[in-house]
Amino acid sequence: MISYRATLDVPRELAQYLGRLLHAERRRRGTRKTTRALTCFRQAVLGLRWFRQDVDVTSLARDHGISRATGYRYLDEVITVLADQAPDLHEALRKAKDDGMTHLILDGKLFSTDRCGEQTTSVKGEQIDAWYSGKAHEHGGNIQALSAPTGFPLWVSDVEPGSAHDLTTAQDHVLGALYWAASQLDLPTLADGGYTGAGIGILTPIRQPAGGQVLDVDNRSYNALLRGLRCLGERGFALLTGRWRTLRHITTSPRKIGNIVKAALVLTHFEHDKIT
Repeated sequence: MISYRATLDVPRELAQYLGRLLHAERRRRGTRKTTRALTCFRQAVLGLRWFRQDVDVTSLARDHGISRATGYRYLDEVITVLADQAPDLHEALRKAKDDGMTHLILDGKLFSTDRCGEQTTSVKGEQIDAWYSGKAHEHGGNIQALSAPTGFPLWVSDVEPGSAHDLTTAQDHVLGALYWAASQLDLPTLADGGYTGAGIGILTPIRQPAGGQVLDVDNRSYNALLRGLRCLGERGFALLTGRWRTLRHITTSPRKIGNIVKAALVLTHFEHDKIT
């Protein structure tokens, strides 16, 4: 066995913030002092290592001198207390308007996960693997996100199985609020062609006419401008997956993907001074 020193490249203030959340959760549960194997700060470090370095829980538990089962339980607590701090959808929309944003960007992403045998019935009435995405040709969970015009992520949805289309997932989690934002806040949303027909306030590219016809020059200009603004939305998911490596392939239950991504969003907001 070889021991060595290591440095976790996250601000100490972030670990302290997470430690305060964990302390509040322990008080809520009525946990007695000295009954936990790790302090709130050390538990926060364990969770941040998992998000930042994608270390397997067995190694994390060994490094912190706790059992594997305790390591999983402590990690679940970290994910839960962080996800609880994620912004509510309407809260995020109102804040975007108050911050003077002219529009939002809607995008979806499949977060890769291990193979899961859960079955569902397709629109054709066939039995299919619920978490398998035929578009991406891999297993994963579908997450919808709203980003600022700069591409900074503002809100993420709960997870849906990878077999669900982006438009279907958006209908279940976000479109109703976006209709309200467009009509009441004058805050439209830009989206890609996969959201065509989403409804009022959701601006998507105009499709190429059938029969080899060419789009009018005004429509081509509209598409070019829309795509130029919307492409910044790709930055939102890139910020999350680039900084928090565990999001690149999630090995826990796919049902937890939503909370894990929400937790990563809260960590990102803290590092960019969106919360204190």
